[in-house]
Amino acid sequence: MMVWILGNTNILRRHVLVVHSETYTQGSMKITSLDSCLHLTILIILLFFCQQKVEGKKDKVLYCSACKAIVDELNYLIGQVDPKKTIQVGTFRLSPDGSLQDKKVPLAKSETYLTELLEKVCGHMDDYSLYVDPETKVKSYKRFAPRGDDKSMLENFHNFQFDNGPENSKILKFACESIVEEYEDDIISLYTQEADHVADKLCSEISDLCKGELSSHAEL
Repeated sequence: MMVWILGNTNILRRHVLVVHSETYTQGSMKITSLDSCLHLTILIILLFFCQQKVEGKKDKVLYCSACKAIVDELNYLIGQVDPKKTIQVGTFRLSPDGSLQDKKVPLAKSETYLTELLEKVCGHMDDYSLYVDPETKVKSYKRFAPRGDDKSMLENFHNFQFDNGPENSKILKFACESIVEEYEDDIISLYTQEADHVADKLCSEISDLCKGELSSHAEL
């Protein structure tokens, strides 16, 4: 029932308007309809409740972890590309003959390549699970699957929680997709401009998803 309500908020709004209109018309004729009033009251309460659910506060651990995971995956994938590979992109500058000039940019930092990465980056959330720091007990979602020959994360494998099985990666993937959809332009801009400390800029400064956390890089 609640899933239907959350998915049909606009329908509820229309019903509220209809009932309100009917009540007003009857009121002008000095006719009181208890059923209409009750109907209107119930719909308003449901609409308010649904609005609070939809606009409710995001799970900070989940969304902050997803944001950092996006940057970590992008950094890794970009690092696998031969830096000598380039791609031609058009510019708005005109050549002496009046034609648009083209220029070459590194493939890994091109908008075209970054867009392709963002389309599949959330698929890597299957390699993440809930992690509990053994000392601070702070929870976050971290990568448990090794990359290549790097097995360093296996040392803390026992600190990961797999109780919910695939559900962990599903909710993280959903958060990832939400972030990519909302901040795709910002992500591409940060990488094409070769910004430093992308995780801090995206997850703390731009999105506020990790607001209040200590900077992930050491201050100089």
